[in-house]
Amino acid sequence: MSDTPWYLEDRLHYGVGIEDTFIPQEAVGHRKLDEYELTQHYARWRDDLDLVAESGAEFVRWGIPWYLVEPRPGEFDWSWLDQVAERMRELKLRCIVDLMHYGTPLWLDNSFINASYPERVASYGRAVAERYRDVFTDFTPLNEPVVNAEWCGENAKWPPYLSGHDGFIKVTMQLARGMVLTQQQIAAVHSEATFVHVDAGFLYRGAGESPLLSRELLEERRFIALDLITGRFDADAPLHPWLTSHGVTEAELQWFRDNAVTPDVIGVNYYPHFTTGEFIDGRLTPVRNDGGGLRTLISLYSDRYGIPIAVTETSLVGTPAEKIEWMRESGEVLATLRAEGHPIIGFTWFPFFSMVDWLYRFDQLKPDDWMLEFGIVDLVRGADLGLVRVRNEAFDVFRRAALAARQT
Repeated sequence: MSDTPWYLEDRLHYGVGIEDTFIPQEAVGHRKLDEYELTQHYARWRDDLDLVAESGAEFVRWGIPWYLVEPRPGEFDWSWLDQVAERMRELKLRCIVDLMHYGTPLWLDNSFINASYPERVASYGRAVAERYRDVFTDFTPLNEPVVNAEWCGENAKWPPYLSGHDGFIKVTMQLARGMVLTQQQIAAVHSEATFVHVDAGFLYRGAGESPLLSRELLEERRFIALDLITGRFDADAPLHPWLTSHGVTEAELQWFRDNAVTPDVIGVNYYPHFTTGEFIDGRLTPVRNDGGGLRTLISLYSDRYGIPIAVTETSLVGTPAEKIEWMRESGEVLATLRAEGHPIIGFTWFPFFSMVDWLYRFDQLKPDDWMLEFGIVDLVRGADLGLVRVRNEAFDVFRRAALAARQT
């Protein structure tokens, strides 16, 4: 067994991820969104983890439903998580633990803008790391902070339902503070912990701006959380005037500089059909952008931070043949980038199996009406209403690539 941390090994590691969005709060016209419930992962988690192992994946991005694990402040129910962690250990699966994937517990009033949110999420993260120190070694303190801030703080879709620039910044500052405290608290109890920061990838085309956002602002704010937690915000930072004009104080920015944390790995998420937005008639519209976009995005992060990079999410809704082609094309892009010296260390097919579109939350249609076939495993509704896991042709292609990578 090598003493070299996995992310410093000079090869590509293949993994998969299970979609784990948890928005338990309900409101008029807004129903609960729990992907584990909708995809029956709570009932079929053993089979799902066995499939992950069968796929050849070395790691799985998998999230903890905080709202269920800590049903009351400071009181934890580990009964289900104990079983899952033990099975991961048996399968020798490295789990990159998604501690926070968009939703907070029901008892946390006002969600992310609750004054105690940063300390609460950090306390929960510490409790997880302490209990599972011998099986969980890799942690994502918070998944996709910009998407989180968009849906919760800019577009008023998820709690706490804020809107506009002011809402985006308020939520972002709380998320970032929580990320810093979570990394600090985990490091205090788990000396060998690895931290994987995961950003949603964003690319932009065209001139102009949407009603609220210019291309110039969007291109800088995609880095906002990572720049905050690593202490990069000073008076010369491009977004400094934007933050301070919405009430962020110099003392708050100094706190981030004084408490800066650095992740071991930067995760970049890239979807060829919607990561790139183009300004068309004053609206930002998703447009297709294949391997060239992936290359551009990874180069941006590599040049800006110089930290090992993993593609922590990529996939597409399409036929197995289209998925196989994207595996081939994206693999070639990553091989070229690695040859050029960029520290690319991970490739993650995410989601591993089908998921329910987030828009399910806003109507009364059945989950099947919102099912998106992203995965290399399809979910097929059986006569007993169970969701049967069916490998598609892309599964074997992924498996061959994953097993071959282990031999390099």
